[in-house]
Amino acid sequence: MSQRVRTFPSRQALGRMPFGMVDVVVLAGVFLLLFAVVWAGRGMVSSFTPSRPVRVSTDPAELPYYALRSAIRMFVALFFSVVFTLGYGYLAAKSRRAEKVLVPALDILQSVPVLGFLSVTVTGFIALFPHSMLGLECASIFAIFTAQAWNMTFSFYHSVRALPRELDELSRMLRLTRWQRFWKIEVPNSMVGLVWNGMMSFGGAWFFLAASESISVLNHDYQLPGVGSFAAEAIRKGNLGGVVLAIVTMAFMVVAINFLFWRPITAWAERFKVEEAEAAEVQRSWVLEVLRRSIFASLAGSAWAVVTEPLGRMMRILGRDGEYPSGGGLPGGRKLPGRTGDFIFAAFVLLPIAYGIYRMADYVLRGVGLGGLGEAFLLGAFTLGRVFAVLVFATLVWVPVGVWIGLNPRVARLAQPLIQVLASFPANLLFPFATLLFLKYGISLNLGGILLMALGSQWYILFNTIAGAMAIPTDLREAAEASGLRRWKRWRYLILPGIFPAYVTGGITAAGGAWNASIVAEVVRYGGTTLTASGLGAYITRATATGQWPQILTGVAVMSLYVVAFNRLLWRRLYALAETRYSL
Repeated sequence: MSQRVRTFPSRQALGRMPFGMVDVVVLAGVFLLLFAVVWAGRGMVSSFTPSRPVRVSTDPAELPYYALRSAIRMFVALFFSVVFTLGYGYLAAKSRRAEKVLVPALDILQSVPVLGFLSVTVTGFIALFPHSMLGLECASIFAIFTAQAWNMTFSFYHSVRALPRELDELSRMLRLTRWQRFWKIEVPNSMVGLVWNGMMSFGGAWFFLAASESISVLNHDYQLPGVGSFAAEAIRKGNLGGVVLAIVTMAFMVVAINFLFWRPITAWAERFKVEEAEAAEVQRSWVLEVLRRSIFASLAGSAWAVVTEPLGRMMRILGRDGEYPSGGGLPGGRKLPGRTGDFIFAAFVLLPIAYGIYRMADYVLRGVGLGGLGEAFLLGAFTLGRVFAVLVFATLVWVPVGVWIGLNPRVARLAQPLIQVLASFPANLLFPFATLLFLKYGISLNLGGILLMALGSQWYILFNTIAGAMAIPTDLREAAEASGLRRWKRWRYLILPGIFPAYVTGGITAAGGAWNASIVAEVVRYGGTTLTASGLGAYITRATATGQWPQILTGVAVMSLYVVAFNRLLWRRLYALAETRYSL
């Protein structure tokens, strides 16, 4: 059965398309965007000498240029995060043998703090691109990527695992290839949660922007032009005026990106909701309407078809079966023998991992000893208590708010910019003011650190709750209204089961975000004042700044063990419950 390949419109077809003011506006916007990227991107490949690092200016006139540099890093990291999400999440959901390694690895990667990645990657990227700023740029982008990718991957992994039975049966009846099933069934089914988690991940990355642009690792200080480094330099100098300017610039960037990018994306994602009744009111975006009315929309669709058609042909060599064999397999559906597959898996995956863990454990014990290891576990218990307090607080406060927003499209349209500003705003810019407040009222950072950690992690629960509530089909909501369900019964039989899978994703990523936020929330500096809390985050921060590799590895390993144990004992069981009982 041959398939018709979609191509670009012919010259005659293009000649019949009306070219109006809307197309002029879109074309001007595209050229303006390209100019801004080229203008700001020139500095990303300029010369660089580690012995003479770049110093960031606090001159307000530099802020527009710095803002563009920061925005470019954020979007480049988002692109790689999406690619990683689709590949890693799909493989983890489809191969049971790969899942046994990939999902625990994702737990560990989520728990590794940004400073832990920077400690390893900065030197490597500088060596990869000697005498060029591109090495530092890659290290900064990779750090931002680590703040974005894990949340999106968890969301996509769960969506593929919880694919509705009707869609699964439909793909089998139509005998779709793996590529067709992936692109026409699984990705659209996950789109609402993926978009909202992408928005949240993008917002969470702002929190670590200062750490990724003003890098202090291994007794070296590196700075990249950006809003985060501008704020870090102003905080170091005790310049409150500069901090306020950075806050205003950041707020403007968040609102502009929300209006030009995220609002159109969320409105576009409405088309992927699975429901039989049409919603009374849907998300709308002026930018999306303008793009749809432009002739460039049809050109983009044709270009996308031309790009994806070769990918579809390549994927067909894997056979027409809709899933990977549950025990692992080969292209075309051929299965490996059970013992042979287990042997290959152990030889090429488990044994290298076990050997690496053994060597790292030997290095750590030689460097810090059993006493230092016990101290790290005790400090980790203090941080665990703060993480648990953040989760309880965020659940009690933001789940009702998220349900209210998600079930009311008009409220969602009005609240989205405000929520995006609050979630995207890097709360560590407020730390100087929090430091002054803690000093004035004598509040210990051991207690105040809970508030600072919540500022950087509570939004994961809010955004996932909103996405879960929005994904509840309209026909189910109308059926609940017709059945007379009110208040607690409505929450018990419709809302809580409907949002539960999304809440689990939000909870696991909020916990990971809280662990990561402890790195910057347990050590707060402003001018010559430093407040320190007892915890694993402060332990890792001190070790990273002084370049003590045994302590860095100890802190990262202990944090990873805490996160993996917490996920295994709580979140994985809730994931299984969501898949078996609460999957729509």
